[in-house]
Amino acid sequence: MSTISANRTVYPILFAISFSHLLNDLMQSVVPSVYPLLKENYGLTFTQIGIITLIFQLTASVLQPFVGSYTDKNPNPRSLAIGMLFSLSGLLCLAFASNFYFILASVSLLGIGSSVFHPEASRVAHLASGGRKGLAQSIFQVGGNAGSAIGPLLAALIVIPMGQNYIGWFGTLAIVGAFILTIVGNWYQQNMITKTSAAGSAINTPQHTLPKRTVTISIVILLILIFSKYFYMASMTSYFTFFLIEKFGVTVQQSQIYLFVFLASVAAGTILGGPLGDRYGRKLIIWISILGAAPFTLLLPHVGLTATVILAGVIGLIISSAFSAILVYATDLIPGKVGMIAGLFFGFAFGMGGIASAVLGWLADRTSIEYVFSICAFLPLIGIVTGFLPNIKRKA
Repeated sequence: MSTISANRTVYPILFAISFSHLLNDLMQSVVPSVYPLLKENYGLTFTQIGIITLIFQLTASVLQPFVGSYTDKNPNPRSLAIGMLFSLSGLLCLAFASNFYFILASVSLLGIGSSVFHPEASRVAHLASGGRKGLAQSIFQVGGNAGSAIGPLLAALIVIPMGQNYIGWFGTLAIVGAFILTIVGNWYQQNMITKTSAAGSAINTPQHTLPKRTVTISIVILLILIFSKYFYMASMTSYFTFFLIEKFGVTVQQSQIYLFVFLASVAAGTILGGPLGDRYGRKLIIWISILGAAPFTLLLPHVGLTATVILAGVIGLIISSAFSAILVYATDLIPGKVGMIAGLFFGFAFGMGGIASAVLGWLADRTSIEYVFSICAFLPLIGIVTGFLPNIKRKA
């Protein structure tokens, strides 16, 4: 594939990196999907389930800002495929894990794979955007969310009925991903030389005159919004199945299918956030996606099974549009630091998800899953802080 055209969106690369994101996050989503199986096999408590998620997410989050900052200065196209190989090793270890500590080591390898993949993949999406950064980020992000939705469904169909060892079959996806990312990496390497001049001269990079203090405060506000979104998302991804089983008496497989409804709506909502942010402004989309979910999250713990599943779909659709808008808004605040910003925000999101799972697991052991969901319902109200963000006008 030829080098970039400054005003052209390179869709083949965007779709390739999005599909790779789908494979990456599908493999990552296998971990929470098999929690009921692991809990039964090894007699784990909710606290231990939370610790597994904490270790998984921390290895994915702590490294990401450092990986992103490093690759901003030293881009490495081969790191995309290397991340997939870490995920492959993590899946194979998890398939044959025989105790709690072996499980922790396995999910750590999966987390490292994610931390290597995301910052550099975000740089590729940015490079291939042709200036349509919101659209590019949404295409990239929707792949990940689609993978997160499909993972639990496949786990319900394959791993839950057949056993833990069948987790290893997901490793074939890592091999496919490594192959695709090798091709993407070759394109990336060819275009790195022209990136600076092309992107700087023709790809729209909003310039602002905001003082450094305002930029810093804005980044903190965005991180608070990420905290709100991913604390709530953790309650859904890690404990929604347990909530449905405990409150409505559904089977494990049924609960995974209902979780798929939520995660599929998250994938659908993601594709909307970036393009709508490009057109109507990212601040407005952030407003709607965080605060707009609050009425539905507050209602969810108090309705029947059918309404719960419908509300979960509505919540996923609304709240998922936030991340692309937040990430592109942050790169507009600090131009030229795509890897660092992507690493910081992906890492913080994963870290918050891990901490939330541990805290919520501890709380569930001492109260109940239903109580956890009634508390988490208030988290989207934190979206009110969006009002303190400055308006950044996108140049035509």
